[in-house]
Amino acid sequence: MSGEPILTVRGLRCTIAGQQVVEDVSFDVPATGITAVLGRNGVGKTSTLRGILGLISRRGEVRLAGERIDGLPTHRIVRRGVGYVPEDREVFSKLTVAENLALAERQRTPRREFVAELFPDLVARRDQAAGTLSGGQQQMVSVARALLNDNRLLLVDEPTKGLAPKIVTEVADALEEASKTVPILLVEQNLEVVRRLADDAVVIAGGRVAHVGKAREILDDEDLTRRLLGVHVEHAQ
Repeated sequence: MSGEPILTVRGLRCTIAGQQVVEDVSFDVPATGITAVLGRNGVGKTSTLRGILGLISRRGEVRLAGERIDGLPTHRIVRRGVGYVPEDREVFSKLTVAENLALAERQRTPRREFVAELFPDLVARRDQAAGTLSGGQQQMVSVARALLNDNRLLLVDEPTKGLAPKIVTEVADALEEASKTVPILLVEQNLEVVRRLADDAVVIAGGRVAHVGKAREILDDEDLTRRLLGVHVEHAQ
């Protein structure tokens, strides 16, 4: 990790309904490429992303390009250039695809052509209610909303969860293309996708950072993958 990080997290602690869900998390996100957040289920990966964005109660220090944002409400963090793709898509089901995308536009000249090239299926379904789309198509809407704006950082939570292999590939293709222009912090359980996309990785266990390193070095280390992720190397390839 060289150069000034786009995101710096120090001593992040998060609670939901009074219960501690992130104990003490510290890591940096480089200003280029994709950084994966790995770990077993329930260790605090999603809560870490939500804490960074201020969606849940949090303490600690979070800096975006050196500027503290941990005291800001979510909408002001988003306006500073942090895009978010939530775990459960959260599309507006009664609105059309076009209306879902229009609501996400924050700038005078949104990147509509870029999004249309990445997701041509959404162009064909622009007048369809988002709630009638397949799970994979709804995920494309969720990712597309984040890519419409010139963000400084994308937080992407489980984008391939529950998707068919063909759609997983399409979503991974879109994230790979997006990462050429914006750094991404990615929570992802599909280790094949992580191996393909991620440069660096942060492993969380029990609400704390257990390991930081190059993604492929972690996935190629049988002891680390078994101890930290609960899988064997052959399952990660």
